[in-house]
Amino acid sequence: MRLVIKHDGASIDGAPRLARAAGTVAAAARARRPASRGTVAVCSAIGGTTDSLVDVARRAARRDTEGTRSAVTAIAEAHRAMARRVLSEEAARARLLSELDSEAGELAALADGLARIGEVTRRSADHILSFGERLAIRVFAHALAAEGAPAVALTGGEAGILTDSDFGEARPLMDTTRHRVARALGPHLESGTVPVIGGFAGADQHGRTTTMGRGGSDYTATLIAACVGADEVWMVGESGGLSSADPRIVREAAPVASVSYVEAMEMSTFGARQMHPKTFEPLLGTRIRMTMARPAADPAPCAPAARRLDMESATRVGPTSPRTIKCASTLRHNALIDVRGGTMVGEPGTAAGIFGALAREGINIMMISQNPSESSITMVVRRDALDRAVRTLELDHLGGTIKGIDVVPSVAIVALIGSGMRGTVGVAARALGAVSQRRVNILMITQGSSELNLAFAVKESDSAAAVRALHSEFSLGQGGRRR
Repeated sequence: MRLVIKHDGASIDGAPRLARAAGTVAAAARARRPASRGTVAVCSAIGGTTDSLVDVARRAARRDTEGTRSAVTAIAEAHRAMARRVLSEEAARARLLSELDSEAGELAALADGLARIGEVTRRSADHILSFGERLAIRVFAHALAAEGAPAVALTGGEAGILTDSDFGEARPLMDTTRHRVARALGPHLESGTVPVIGGFAGADQHGRTTTMGRGGSDYTATLIAACVGADEVWMVGESGGLSSADPRIVREAAPVASVSYVEAMEMSTFGARQMHPKTFEPLLGTRIRMTMARPAADPAPCAPAARRLDMESATRVGPTSPRTIKCASTLRHNALIDVRGGTMVGEPGTAAGIFGALAREGINIMMISQNPSESSITMVVRRDALDRAVRTLELDHLGGTIKGIDVVPSVAIVALIGSGMRGTVGVAARALGAVSQRRVNILMITQGSSELNLAFAVKESDSAAAVRALHSEFSLGQGGRRR
């Protein structure tokens, strides 16, 4: 069995956690050597490092040269301190410290140059942010070697991930990436070496570093799994698997044992565990299975890899799952825009014109609804995009197609998710009835023909009550849909 194991930043934050993570990967690698199938590790930046690198970029943009240098020094020293704690063998520690010094020196030179001119572009920001994973993979690869598992540290670009040049939100070019990754990793896997790949980043066709957005390490793991023909992916993180609701909102929330890829795509968008929106795309149409779990608290030193996961909180993800309603959740910090006008009625291309204008400004529309009379269109956007969206609509359409624009500035999307809704009469009635009993007013409602996600918009102040109502009505966290 070929396995990809991805650890998030929190699960490797600190020497004990990093050593525990390395022990899990090493145990998996030892178990797979006779079959010559191999193990791949994917690492996020060590907890808090990406935020520190964002601070480096901000200081550089303000021409805060001293502050930039101080921030870079703090990042480098944190990784050096971890290296000293993780490795006890003097020669190995010296090699790792030398590698970290090289990476930190490159980061310092880049940040210092940007601070001198006071300009940080999206391209240079991507280069800065990639150093979190670049530093982490150095430490992790040496920790694996100390566990007796030969390892090689590779950036996403070195591993073969080719992306477009949309810095900050780069998209992998899958056909080329598939061939490059197989060519780059194949020899390591066949020889029993563990490739330790930095998540989150790749490279464009000119060799320039790109990043795939926050949560991009999850996407890296599934992308690599698809490219190397993995049998399984383990997503190991302190948040564990997917839950029937955000436990910060619903005390009775419980782990969901099994979901399908498509359900997981919906749940990861809304759930307490935020993942890159494209994480599950590489798995569609494959038989690759995923396990999302916390690391076990205190595994035995000789425990096999699977025993090093806390399966009580785990979620298994695969092509199919039991047909139940899986979760109720919410997505906050949004705004609702309602555009109306009599000239919209029966006018082909009206919606295309409105959505096209917003798309040109880089504004993503999260929900859309249009009444049958065609006299109004309602949409939900992120709150930080509201002013730009309204300004764009006013400049392009107000007084023409659009006669009026109404806004609700603080809105949450509440969703009920699961294949158990498909073909089941009365789910929407029960959901809306449960919410109305909590005196929550619904501003907008949508459901696709797949019946996988029933979503509605409410005032943000009502979102927690709505989620609790749905969780209770459908007995979520207690084995699924109430009969």
